[in-house]
Amino acid sequence: MQMDPTYEKPATVNAASEAATAEGARIIAGGTTMVDLMKVGALTPAALVDINGLSPLHGVEIGAEQLKFGALATMAQVGDDPALAEAFPALTESLWKAASPQLRNVATLGGNILQHTRCPYFRDTAFAQCNKRVPGSGCAALEGGETTLHAIFGGSSSCVAMYPGDLAQTLIAFDAVVTTQGPGGTREIPFAQMHLLPEDTPHIETVLEAGEIVTAISLPVIPAMSNSIYSKARDRESYAFASASAAVGLETDGETVRDVRIGLGGVAAVPWRATAAEDFLRGKALTEENFREAGRIAFADATALEGSAYKIALGADVLTGALMTLKSRTGDK
Repeated sequence: MQMDPTYEKPATVNAASEAATAEGARIIAGGTTMVDLMKVGALTPAALVDINGLSPLHGVEIGAEQLKFGALATMAQVGDDPALAEAFPALTESLWKAASPQLRNVATLGGNILQHTRCPYFRDTAFAQCNKRVPGSGCAALEGGETTLHAIFGGSSSCVAMYPGDLAQTLIAFDAVVTTQGPGGTREIPFAQMHLLPEDTPHIETVLEAGEIVTAISLPVIPAMSNSIYSKARDRESYAFASASAAVGLETDGETVRDVRIGLGGVAAVPWRATAAEDFLRGKALTEENFREAGRIAFADATALEGSAYKIALGADVLTGALMTLKSRTGDK
């Protein structure tokens, strides 16, 4: 029988890191995902290490050259900031479109980027086959299961679970860096390198080592941030996970694309950047034809199952619509 986890609330980051190295230990902050998964039995930690009391992880710095957010900054604290909404709308939109006000008041940025998949076979322990939850058990989705919510990029023969977050698409598009602290000291990890493709080990989701704690997230300030958007298609308008989404930033030179940033959500096993579409658009005219071609390019390499095939056309339309919206705003910038 599974025993209740032990609970510890260390006073320093070093103490929290040491406690988190124990076998079966899990870091908990806002707990909006952790507690949910514990209730359904998808996660059964032996110990919970509560980091909410670590004041160095709560700060927010908005500078002319860099944005820096402590890992314990809440989604509401950042997403509801009017200055950030003006300077970087894609960031704030990705946060307030992600969850209800009640959840955003307690959910943290560090926890948000590390959230687990919403794959029903991972969350429902009645299904024995889930390589992400029980390594080596198989994948129910790939063996005739429902695949409407699954990835069309980055999946493998072991797992096609989708990464569910919204914030992550903005972070990967705008070159975010994650700072961590662990038994080996501190390090800075480019956000694009933090999450791991499932391949043969879908239960290993990030490059974080045992006891390594996310302490901050930073982004360099670039012109495309001010003309940016987070567009999200979902089953219902209110706080649902994305069927397809796009975090897009656009810098123009007259009627030409100088720089463009594109992160795609709801479609991949990890946060996904559409670099081929970006490369196509740079130097091109701001036309609907070019935007639609960028959407086609962004999804040209998708590998869909029967249930997830709709995401290809939907995702291309979401991206095209986001680019058209940004074009319409360029005269206001």
